[in-house]
Amino acid sequence: MSSTTRSRRHREDEVTNLIIFEHRLQPPLSPRAFARRMVRQGGYGTLLIAGSVLIGMIGYHMIAGLGWVDSFLNASMLLGGMGPVSELTGNAAKIFAGLFALYAGLVFVVVSGLLLAPMLHRVIHRFHWDAGEKKQR
Repeated sequence: MSSTTRSRRHREDEVTNLIIFEHRLQPPLSPRAFARRMVRQGGYGTLLIAGSVLIGMIGYHMIAGLGWVDSFLNASMLLGGMGPVSELTGNAAKIFAGLFALYAGLVFVVVSGLLLAPMLHRVIHRFHWDAGEKKQR
């Protein structure tokens, strides 16, 4: 196997490890490895939320003409599910706010999935792992 093939395969394995959890035939992760996985997933969620707040702040500032603090407040309130705070006057600002609200709903679903997927996988994996061990006895 050439070094470029090995290098490409190594990169593919790294990308796969970011997404896929352990196979059903592999033992469940240790508590320490699971905690690292949860921290990593939480980090992904934090980056997504921080980027989303930044996008919302820039949009509210540039399109709606709000100050930076008001832009932060509106973006945070929408991402938190509370709704906008400031009165929007222009059509462009209202369209941005509507699109950002839809985006905020999707961010909520994605972050929930990022945080819940490892926990649900661990519960199901341990259940199947325990069932497999009982069958072998």
